[in-house]
Formats: sequence, structure tokens, C-alpha cells
Amino acid sequence: MSSAVAHNKITRPNAVAVGTIVWLASELMFFAALFAMYFTIRAVQGPTIWAESTQLLSIPFAAVNTTILVLSSVTCQFGVFAAERFQNFRTGKLYQVNKWGMREWFATTFLMGSFFIAGQVYEYALLVSEGLALSTNAYSSVFYITTGFHGLHVTGGLIAFLIVMIRVSKARRFTHQQATTAIVVSYYWHFVDVVWIALFAAIYLIK
Repeated sequence: MSSAVAHNKITRPNAVAVGTIVWLASELMFFAALFAMYFTIRAVQGPTIWAESTQLLSIPFAAVNTTILVLSSVTCQFGVFAAERFQNFRTGKLYQVNKWGMREWFATTFLMGSFFIAGQVYEYALLVSEGLALSTNAYSSVFYITTGFHGLHVTGGLIAFLIVMIRVSKARRFTHQQATTAIVVSYYWHFVDVVWIALFAAIYLIK
């Protein structure tokens, strides 16, 4: 089978990919409900609580954390491109990024996602130390609920990357099924990244 035919076969929609997209659609509805809750409570409580509470947020720190998560989608997609080429691991030195395979790109994505979660935990600790805990007011409750659920989804994505990399490292050869799994995981990762961009805009920018 030629590489072109193999590439077309990998990128063709299949039952697993379609099922994942349907599941992500249900997840989108879940986050839509969280957004609705956020703006509804904001309208009910009024702008005063929001103005006082958002002063504690560090937009530069959140922007850096957001940038790292967004860039992790780029490294994830490079991993998908490698998977579509059936390139499991790098073919050159570690510093030769243009010769990286799926495992190197996914490992980089995992590290960047872990940094994002660590940054979120640090932000939580800082806000609690400044008096903005989960039960402080209506704003803090919706802030921790919305960002917390997203953090759980990111953590789930990190676990998925680990599973893919472990399964691939134990396999004798890189198969079409493993490439499809990598592509499906990328769908999920891009989804949580897009959701976070919307959350960042709603929570940190629209005060």
C-alpha cells in the first residue's frame, strides 16, 4: 500500500472518530450549561460582586497559562501528522524537532498540559490565600465550578495521552488502529483548548 493511500485511509472518518465527535457534542452542551449558569448568576447578583472579586485575578498569569495550553494544541497536531505518516518516534537527534515522531510531540503536549494544570492549582491556592474560596460568594462558586470542571477535562486528556504513549511503546509496530486512536485523542484535546479560550474570555476579560 502506498503512503498516499495509507494517509487517505487514516484520515477517512470511521466509527470511533464519529462516536467521539458525537460525545464531544454532548460535552459542548455541558459546558454551555456552565456558561449559562455563570452569566445568569452574574446578572442576578449584579456587577458589584463581580467587580470586587475579579480584581483578585491575575490576567497576565492567566494569559501565559492560556498561551501554553493553546500552543499544546499545535504540538498535539504535529503529533497527529506524525501518526498519519506512521512515524511513531523520532528519526534523528532529540534537538532535531523536524524529525520528531508522534511520541515526542505527544510527550511535549503532555508536559504543556501538565504545566497548565499546575498553573491552575497555583492560581487556586493564591486566590484562597487572598480570601476568595469556593464558598466566599456567588462569584467564587461559579469561578471554581467552571474552571474546575474544565481542569478535570484537561486531566482526562493528559491521562489519554499517557495511555496512547504507553500502548504505542509496548506495541511491536505502529498500526492503523493506533494512529486512529491518536487522532481521536487530538479531537478531545482541541476541544478542551477551545472551551478554555471561551472561559478565559468570559472570566478574565469580560469583567
